[in-house]
Amino acid sequence: MVNHTQLTKTISLEDYGIKNAQVHYQLEPSKLQTITLEKGMGKETSNGTLAINTGKFTGRSPEDRFLVKDDYTKDKIWWGKSNKPIDSEHFDFLQNEIEHYLSGKEIFVRDGYVCADANYKMNVRTVTEYPWSNMFIYNMFLRPTAEELQNFEEEWLVLCAPGYECQNPEAHGLRQGNFSILNFTKKIALVGGSAYTGEMKKGIFTALNFILPVEKNVLPMHCSANVGENGETAIFFGLSGTGKTTLSTDESRQLIGDDEHGWTAENTVFNFEGGCYAKAINLSQEQEPEIYGAIKPGAILENIIMDDNGNVDFADTSITQNTRVSYPIYHIENIKTPSIGKNPKNIFFLTADAFGVLPPISKLAPAQAAYHFISGYTAKVAGTEAGVVEPQPSFSACFGAPFMPLHPTEYADMLSKKMTEAGVNVWLVNTGWTGGPYGVGTRMKLKYTRAMINAALNGDLGNYTYEDYHIHSVFGVAQPRTCPGVPTEVLSPRATWNDDEAYYKMAFKLTNAFRENFKKFESYASEEIRRGGPQRYAF
Repeated sequence: MVNHTQLTKTISLEDYGIKNAQVHYQLEPSKLQTITLEKGMGKETSNGTLAINTGKFTGRSPEDRFLVKDDYTKDKIWWGKSNKPIDSEHFDFLQNEIEHYLSGKEIFVRDGYVCADANYKMNVRTVTEYPWSNMFIYNMFLRPTAEELQNFEEEWLVLCAPGYECQNPEAHGLRQGNFSILNFTKKIALVGGSAYTGEMKKGIFTALNFILPVEKNVLPMHCSANVGENGETAIFFGLSGTGKTTLSTDESRQLIGDDEHGWTAENTVFNFEGGCYAKAINLSQEQEPEIYGAIKPGAILENIIMDDNGNVDFADTSITQNTRVSYPIYHIENIKTPSIGKNPKNIFFLTADAFGVLPPISKLAPAQAAYHFISGYTAKVAGTEAGVVEPQPSFSACFGAPFMPLHPTEYADMLSKKMTEAGVNVWLVNTGWTGGPYGVGTRMKLKYTRAMINAALNGDLGNYTYEDYHIHSVFGVAQPRTCPGVPTEVLSPRATWNDDEAYYKMAFKLTNAFRENFKKFESYASEEIRRGGPQRYAF
């Protein structure tokens, strides 16, 4: 499965405006790691894994992400906070600036592709200033064969120059010196001023989130996916920190992918990428053995802390809470090859509810599924950001608003249609707090969450009847009364609080946040979907 494709082939970047560069093409990961170490840009852990620091930016900078507004995009994209427009003239200036900046430098070029389904394959050429950025692309994009590389023609170009910052940002449509910009007409992605590798990954996947539904009738999803021995595919939606990667990486099921997928008209689900980009905070061999075992030579650890002997302290967040590891998907033993699944039967919406009021698992009716998909709820906890002293609701439409160029209801309509046609079950899973909000209650045990998900997959949560389910009096979702491997009292969030008044006060606080957030979608959503939100229901 390892496909190292270091070639004698040479390429020129002159056509891109990059002059007199020393070009390294398609270097294998071990060589890129050696160059990174020689340049003093990284260190090795005790087992030989590369560890790097991304510098000023340890995460994406969403306020500095732009899409070029031109004749092709102006009437298609949902312009706003997540999709900020920039003029073509400003893009052209910044492209020329980056090309000039990279000229005369040592440059690393990698050809790869995205979309595991050959019917939707898109070739991408990535030009990076740093060797470890190029190694990241090897990990995360799909890797062509040597034969495919000989006749490779890119559809999209990524230019990544972390060392370049625009000196007069306001004059060129920017907020500050760094930026991440997509141009759908020129099919070019620019990343400047930030070394955070996720900017490249999310740039190309944002492009797919526009191209696939508009041009290919494919639903793009910010989700993980796996498949069981029965051939049924499970899909896991969730924002960062909700357990999307952890819960889809299961030794009893084959992993399709951990972050970005497409759902086709043929009712198949395919992975966009060729690797995984997992959060490393508090990672342990006991809790997440598959991910822990994937951290070996070829992987890249970002912004972690280790001692003088190269031993990593995954609990140390002194650089950032967003510590990460990227690795090629073949570092996971139990994977689906190719990364395509069929027959989707269960969808899980994962949320880390820091208010501690949502049930640990509940079944959603179709209108509720559409409502919760459009809402994309999770919560921030105290201490994760400056000024956050109590749980705060966080909503990201379609569980990935920063990467979705179209209006959320367009994706929701596609999902609703596919769910109906495929006859899938949709579950809302709270991987957050129980017995009280953050600071009072405790985080839901991973073993309980896994047990609930396995019960849902195996059909062990009973029939959708009063005998098997209880309708939550505030959120209107159906809670299973029993679940194998889970104490019955855990299934009722109210029962875990031991204080009904405090519980309902917090529950209604969260419902008000849901309603306030949904106001911006009400004019686009049907009455049925609007009624899928939190409110009192009769069974």
